[in-house]
Amino acid sequence: MYNLNCMNYELLKKLKSGSDVRGIASEITSPVTLTDEAVNAIVRAFIQWYSIKYGKNPEAVAVGHDVRISGDRILKQVLNAATDCGCDAVNCGLCSTPSMFMLLKVPFGCEASVMITASHLPSDRNGLKFFTPEGGLNGEDIDAILKLAAEGNFPAAEKLGTVSYRSYLPYYCRSLVEKVRSACGEERPLEGKKIIVDAGNGAGGFFCDMVLKPLGADTDGSIYLEPDGTFPNHIPNPEDKTAMEHIKRAVLSSGADLGVIFDTDVDRAGAVDCDGREINRNDLIALASVIALEGKGGTIVTDSVTSDGLTEFIESLGGKHVRFKRGYKNVIDEAIRRNASGEHCPLAIETSGHAAFEDNYFLDDGAYLITRILTALAKQTKNGGKLGDLIKTLKHPAEEDEVRISFNSSSKDFKAEGARVIEDIKKRAEKDETMRLAPDNYEGVKVSFKKDDGDGWFLVRMSVHDPVMPINFESNAKGGDKIIAAKLYELIKSYPFLNAESLEKFIQTTESPIK
Repeated sequence: MYNLNCMNYELLKKLKSGSDVRGIASEITSPVTLTDEAVNAIVRAFIQWYSIKYGKNPEAVAVGHDVRISGDRILKQVLNAATDCGCDAVNCGLCSTPSMFMLLKVPFGCEASVMITASHLPSDRNGLKFFTPEGGLNGEDIDAILKLAAEGNFPAAEKLGTVSYRSYLPYYCRSLVEKVRSACGEERPLEGKKIIVDAGNGAGGFFCDMVLKPLGADTDGSIYLEPDGTFPNHIPNPEDKTAMEHIKRAVLSSGADLGVIFDTDVDRAGAVDCDGREINRNDLIALASVIALEGKGGTIVTDSVTSDGLTEFIESLGGKHVRFKRGYKNVIDEAIRRNASGEHCPLAIETSGHAAFEDNYFLDDGAYLITRILTALAKQTKNGGKLGDLIKTLKHPAEEDEVRISFNSSSKDFKAEGARVIEDIKKRAEKDETMRLAPDNYEGVKVSFKKDDGDGWFLVRMSVHDPVMPINFESNAKGGDKIIAAKLYELIKSYPFLNAESLEKFIQTTESPIK
């Protein structure tokens, strides 16, 4: 038995981020929390967890990374940990997160994989994502791995593993190209079209040369394709307003037919059409729903903050819309659960851009999402239409806003206190004729208001990890969000443990602070 120095479990737990591990990896403004010791112990624990689950160690573990400045340091620790456990390690180099799962579904010779990434977080952060052939891990799996890491009791390997270098990215890209060619019935279905990419200096720059150009696209005008872990131009994040402004300007200045933007590790994507209109959030979900339903019907599972107009749009396609809990893994797992019970769910998608199709193993893959959109673009233009025509009947609310209220330092148990606030709102809404509780809400409390009372809704929920209550508003009338926010304020202003200053400020400002 190999005993690594036991690590503090409470400190390790702070590295948990939903279904993966994230921490400060470069000492730019704060001390490093994702240390060499922590990485080594967590990867050893992942292999031990795998052995417990499957009855044996993986013979070979694939390891990939994004562009972050701490990538080389962490890569060395991951490779060392894997080989010290007796596993061969395959260094896949710079790659996307989805490709690190897909290589487990083909004869690549690996039974598990580790991706070094912290998605869209700042450049000083990094993290670890783990995959088996069944998919990504869930939060309970991460809990188990961190407990094993804290104990530090790892079986000694009879023989050390070896390290080799082999990139899977070319094969992954070739499969994406073939999917578009097969769906369109042409070798170069994007011939004559200008498709540009904003990779935000993340890992997604490969998409131009390895996917778009083989399909015939002109990619001149693409921006920030060079990997740079300092992210000098903007955060690689389709939800970031500055990032979207960059790709919109690039589309309009280059006369592109479509602009594509990826997050750092390419598990999310957004787009901009030829008119500079964002295809993001509700619009992206609507377009993906058109593609996934294909006139056959089915259930689209989204997160909880999607619009009423989206529900109406999905139903117009013959589909059913289920709003589930926020968190892309929650949304994906719910779609998988419904499919297993016999309810056809071809798509799970979150407003952040995580889109997982049933026919792609329910993997949230930004590059795959874009290939499906490219196929739709090619077919639309062949018939004389535009991509935007597919979602032209989607109704948009007049206003959408988000406000986050925090808990005061006097708060003793923010999770219990937040749950109390939510239950109190439910009880009061049930007795108020001006309010209507959403009948199919899976997260927090959602309350709707009639036309004279704001003509929209609010959703109050708890943050997964932080002492914060995010509140989303939607209204069909200009000024409606503030009317609804004022009604909510009256419901929560008396709780001594809540700091509702941000909500007060939102109600009082002329312009909405968050769009």
